[in-house]
Amino acid sequence: MNIKVAPSLLSADFSRLASDIHQVEKAGADLLHVDIMDGHFVPNITIGPVVVKDIRRVTALPLETHLMIENPQKFIGPFIKAGSSMITVHVETVTAETFGAIRKETSASGVKLGISLNPPTPIDAITPYLEAADFVLVMSVNPGFGGQDFIPGAADKIRGLRGRFSKDIAVDGGINDRTARLVIEAGASILAAGSYIFRSDDYGKAIRSLRCATQ
Repeated sequence: MNIKVAPSLLSADFSRLASDIHQVEKAGADLLHVDIMDGHFVPNITIGPVVVKDIRRVTALPLETHLMIENPQKFIGPFIKAGSSMITVHVETVTAETFGAIRKETSASGVKLGISLNPPTPIDAITPYLEAADFVLVMSVNPGFGGQDFIPGAADKIRGLRGRFSKDIAVDGGINDRTARLVIEAGASILAAGSYIFRSDDYGKAIRSLRCATQ
């Protein structure tokens, strides 16, 4: 399996964001994970399309824009225009109707669409969306803040999903060289990692340790 590493910019230094992006780009990052929080769906507020647009200007890496927001269908257009390569919405925030509308909008723009679920949400909740999704994002922490500990039950969810979903499965939260091994063995193919990379002394070494965690 081709393992891709997505540094999570929530843990970057926003006073020198372009520099941090360039460093992880040179260190071998495959894509960038960009957390969008609205203070309603999760208890925190981060950034919006304006900042994503500026991020797009400083890197050619794919941007996976993770919408941890209520009513995501209202913001798909702005995040597409800002330069998102991939957009993730939460199953807890969509209906079959709104997800279908989002699918049409992303498809028309060539943007990949992912569906995510929080730790308390059973994988059966996303089953109706799997056929239309380009990837799945499993939350391995309760969303809202970086630096949290990995919730072990996420590996079981990934294993269950891998049995019914052949495309990319991403995992976000508490990822380090130890937990990376657990989720890769369960079937994850994209690892979003924030603190483990940005708090390390060697971004390249940290990224390689995730990609090669099972070797």
